[in-house]
Amino acid sequence: MRSERKIGFWPVFALVLGSQIGSGVLMSPAYLAPYGWYGILGWGLAGLGAVSLALVFSGLCRRFPKTGGPHAYVAAAFGPTTAFFVGWAYWVISWISTTTVIAASISYLTPLIGRHSAGTYVLLELGLLGAITLLNLRGLQAAGRAEFLFSLLKCLPLIVIPAMALALFKPDHFVLSKNVASQEVTGVLGHVTLLAFWCFIGIEAATTPAGSIENPRKTIPRAITLGTFCVALFYLFNSIGIMGAIPGDVLAQSASPYADAAQKVLGGNWHLAVSLVASIVCIGTLNAWILTSGQIALGLAQDGLLPRFFSKKNRYGAPYVSIIISSLGLVPLVLLTGNDSLATQVTLIVDVSVVAFLFVYLTCALAFLKLLIREKAYGWTLLNCLFSMLFCACVLYKTSPTTLLQAALFTVSAIPMYVFWYRKRQRPRGASSPWIP
Repeated sequence: MRSERKIGFWPVFALVLGSQIGSGVLMSPAYLAPYGWYGILGWGLAGLGAVSLALVFSGLCRRFPKTGGPHAYVAAAFGPTTAFFVGWAYWVISWISTTTVIAASISYLTPLIGRHSAGTYVLLELGLLGAITLLNLRGLQAAGRAEFLFSLLKCLPLIVIPAMALALFKPDHFVLSKNVASQEVTGVLGHVTLLAFWCFIGIEAATTPAGSIENPRKTIPRAITLGTFCVALFYLFNSIGIMGAIPGDVLAQSASPYADAAQKVLGGNWHLAVSLVASIVCIGTLNAWILTSGQIALGLAQDGLLPRFFSKKNRYGAPYVSIIISSLGLVPLVLLTGNDSLATQVTLIVDVSVVAFLFVYLTCALAFLKLLIREKAYGWTLLNCLFSMLFCACVLYKTSPTTLLQAALFTVSAIPMYVFWYRKRQRPRGASSPWIP
C-alpha cells in the first residue's frame, strides 16, 4: 500500500469553496428577486451566521483535529452515544443532499446536449456519479487537486459575469413583489435569511479529512474562516450584480439567471458557455461532498461508531468502503427522482436537508459552549459561540413543524443500527477515551 500523502492549505481551501459554492449561487438571484433589497440584507445576515459558525468549527478543530469532524466534537462534550446519533445523521445527510447536485449537474447541460428522455438523464447522472466516485477512490490528494481545479474553473466566470453586469446596474430593479410587501419585515428577513443560508451548507466539510491534512490544528481553521468569508463576499457580489442588471419581476421567473445576464451583457450564444460553467459548479460540489461523505464514515469507524470495515483503505489511502457505500446510497434516490423536474427534486430534498444540517451545527455549537465553560474561556470566543447558537435557533424557529419532523428522521434512522450493532458493541475495559486531545 502506498503511504498516504497529506494535503496542505490550498486543497483544503478549495474544499471549503467547493462544498459551499454550488447550484445555490446559480439560482439564488432568481428566488431572492421578489425580496428586493431585503434579499441583499438576507445575504448579509446569512453570511454573518456562516462566518460565526466557521469560527466555531475552527475552534473545535484546533482542540480536536480528528477525521470525521462533527461527531468528534459532540463526543468530547456529550459522550459517544450522542456522537453516534449526530455522526450517523450527518453522514446520511451528506450523501442524500447530494442527489440534487447530481441532477443539477446534468440538467444545466441541456442547452449543449439537447433535451432527452428521463431515462437518458438518469443514465447520465449515474455515469457522472460513477466518474466522481472513481476519482475519489484515487485518494484524497487526487480529489483535492481536482477540487482546486474545479474551484478555479467555476469561480473565475462567476466573478466576470456579475462584474460585467454591474454596467447595467439600476437600483429600481430591487423592488418588493406585492406578496412580499404585504408581510411583516421580521418575517420577510427570517425567510430570506433561511433561503440564503442554504448556499452556505458545507461550512464544516473541511474538518472531516483532518487526519489526512498537514498540521490540521492550523491549516483547517485558516481555510474554514478565510474560505467562508470569501464565499460570503462572493455570494453578495454575485447577487448585487445579477439582481441589479435584470428587473426583479423578470428575474423571479428566470430558470437560468446567469445565462440571462450573460445574454443581456454579451449577446450571441454565451448562454451555452454559462450552461457549461453551471455544470462545472455543480460537479465541483459533487466532488467535495463525495469526498466528505467518505471521510465522515471513515472517522466514525475509526472511533468505533460504525463497523470497522468502513475504515478500510485502498493503496491510495482512500476509504474505499465508505466512499462506495455512500455513492451506492445515492443510486436509489437518483432513480426515484429521475422523472421529476429539477425544481421538484430540489424541493423534495434540499429543505429538509438544510434543517438537518442546522441541527448538527447547533449541536456542535452547544458542544463548543460546554468546552469553553469547562476551560473557563469567557472572552469574544464565547460571545461568538452564543451568537452562532442564536442564529441557528432563529432560522429553525422560522421553519415549519412538518419540515422539522421530517429532518428529525435522519437521526431516527440510526435506531436500527443502534439497537442491532452499537448497543451490543463492548468497549474494552480500561480503554482511554479516543476524544481526549
